[in-house]
Amino acid sequence: MKKLLRLAVATAVLVGSTTSALANDTLALVVSTLNNPFFVTLKEGAEAKAGELGYKLLVLDSQNDPAKELANVEDVLNKKIALMMINPTDSDAVRSAIRAANRKKVPVVTLDRGANSGKVVSHVASDNVQGGMMAGDLVKKMLNGKGKVVELQGVPGASATRDRGEGFNKSIKEATGITVVASQTADFDRTKGLNVMENILQAQPEIDAVFAQNDEMALGAIKAIQAAKRDIIVVGFDGTDDAVAAVKKGSMLATVAQQAGRIGSIGVETADMILKGKTVPKYTPVPLQVITK
Repeated sequence: MKKLLRLAVATAVLVGSTTSALANDTLALVVSTLNNPFFVTLKEGAEAKAGELGYKLLVLDSQNDPAKELANVEDVLNKKIALMMINPTDSDAVRSAIRAANRKKVPVVTLDRGANSGKVVSHVASDNVQGGMMAGDLVKKMLNGKGKVVELQGVPGASATRDRGEGFNKSIKEATGITVVASQTADFDRTKGLNVMENILQAQPEIDAVFAQNDEMALGAIKAIQAAKRDIIVVGFDGTDDAVAAVKKGSMLATVAQQAGRIGSIGVETADMILKGKTVPKYTPVPLQVITK
């Protein structure tokens, strides 16, 4: 009887180990939205690196909805994944999703946007504060330290929104001759960027420059500016293909370029190190550059 009991226990351990082994080659990537070229490029970078390193990658689109994000996370956690990478819709709202992974003892790596709570092993992103300052420095230079500026903000609560705004405003405040006449959210969305900019143009007869916290909002703002036949410089953020094309064309002054594909690939490299028991940094910065004509 004791022999049978020991055999049953051994069999249970073996089954558990096999299930774990099956999970070791599968990673999950939960993306805030794939209705944005930046995050599509991030996903592609992660997919390429996952294939190179021999991992299966499950990709889920949260459609900028925290409730959808949580449902996506619960879904992948039921698939016995080895590690979850997540690009949060909202740095506060994502806590429920991360805590769900923590309870399952699934390691978490955040990409591009951070999380304000829950246990995260590592964060991979551009230095958004520095990027905001780079945008502000360029605007100051182009305006010779004097003028009226508009800031289009991203999704409220997202770390990228907070950090890019912090850097930009820190830079702008150093120029006493520059005034921010409007600062409104457009949710990192091109159509909302267009609509919000139309309203600001009607309310503000004098605007010299616009800083949009991502390229999608910048491209929307440019359409509104062109329709109003106003001469206003626009600086975006991300370095998407559409934005770089607009810079070359001359309709956008500049974009602070992130390397979206690198964020995705470094995320997978970081995941690989974690799963192999190696020490990883809490934060891995990905270099930025200002792209001008």
